[in-house]
Amino acid sequence: MPSVFSRIISGEFPGRFVWRDDVAVAFLSINPLAPGHTLVVPRAEVDHWIDLDAGVAAHLFEVARLIAGAQQAAFAPARVGLMIAGFEVPHTHIHVVPVNDVHGLDFSRAEQHPDPALLDDAAGRLRRALEHRGHPIGS
Repeated sequence: MPSVFSRIISGEFPGRFVWRDDVAVAFLSINPLAPGHTLVVPRAEVDHWIDLDAGVAAHLFEVARLIAGAQQAAFAPARVGLMIAGFEVPHTHIHVVPVNDVHGLDFSRAEQHPDPALLDDAAGRLRRALEHRGHPIGS
């Protein structure tokens, strides 16, 4: 059975995408820790990140780095944090989160019922920041 992320990637489930290429996609978390919290996900369904092909892993981290730069520009956080937990969905994903302190990476603080308009706004801000840097959503 495909993971929920595979179903988002295929379009079966909705997602607020900010990045798409042949190897990876990135879309906003539905339970964000902060505005702009993005998940970078390989198209290939690999449960544990240590099992990724080295080239795919490197590509995911490069996409995460580019998204972090866009988050820095769009939201002006003190830092952008990264986390790979992998417990909630059995499909590798990197959390890229604008944070102002270490507590910004505490999943117990995730927004359970975010305002869809605020998610749409955050996605738009990230897409514009990526485009401004020469990385439109389809790059």
